[in-house]
Amino acid sequence: METRRFGRTGHESTVAIFGAAALWEVSQAEADETMERVIAAGVNHIDVAPSYGMAEERLGRWIERDRDRDRFFLGCKTMERTREGAAAEMHRSLELLHSDHFDLYQIHAVTSLEELDEAMRSGGAIEALMQARNEGFTRWLGITGHGVQAPAVFLEALRRFEFDSVLFPLNFVQMANPAYRERAEELLRVCRERDVGTMIIKSITRGPWSGLPETHATWYRPFEEAGEIQRAVDFVLSHDVTGLCTAGDTTLLPLVLEACERFTPMGELERERAILDGASFEPLFA
Repeated sequence: METRRFGRTGHESTVAIFGAAALWEVSQAEADETMERVIAAGVNHIDVAPSYGMAEERLGRWIERDRDRDRFFLGCKTMERTREGAAAEMHRSLELLHSDHFDLYQIHAVTSLEELDEAMRSGGAIEALMQARNEGFTRWLGITGHGVQAPAVFLEALRRFEFDSVLFPLNFVQMANPAYRERAEELLRVCRERDVGTMIIKSITRGPWSGLPETHATWYRPFEEAGEIQRAVDFVLSHDVTGLCTAGDTTLLPLVLEACERFTPMGELERERAILDGASFEPLFA
């Protein structure tokens, strides 16, 4: 599988980053089977969070085996917004994951400028992250978020602090929104200029469930067919990004991994055609 440099961290991350939300409420046996599939595909970067149900506990035995980090680059997150809350949550995550440090620790789910203000204020979560870096509990610091405002929020975040990575949604349906596209492309340009690693979520999103039967563990309605997933993955990876986080569903994981292995770059015309088609779908973030 192709690897790309994860910004100034220098890590050569696989374009498929394992989104451990897939382990939300699975058994240890299913988690082990999933991790064996991830390893077989050559994936070397994991994204996990305490808000992902049982994921940290299920991953623990695998991280414990990789104490030297010769297999996985490990990123974790906190939704706490205070210094004390974020520090406590980080240490709890380290305990569950049987690790003494993270490679990347991130302020998680920042969806508005108000939330950014809360995390960045005096006594806010950012102080816990900086202290963690100073004390060796993490090397790199990042920020993540969902929602239609995410690119604009992260542009402001990068004006305020030298984050090493950002994680935000990008797919051809969402990019059919001209305002979202403009901000997303600007964010990617700024990240490239500042050598900031970029992780993409919601890459295979078709739209919201909108009352339909929820056939997958993802909180959005995904594309399900191999050809649709390939097109969605090719679209995302044809941008200047490090990689995409795999979908939070173990049944979709093999299809996404295969699509990443078979990635074929899209030309500009093909990307524009995908965005034009995306306008016929309901976007997840209106």
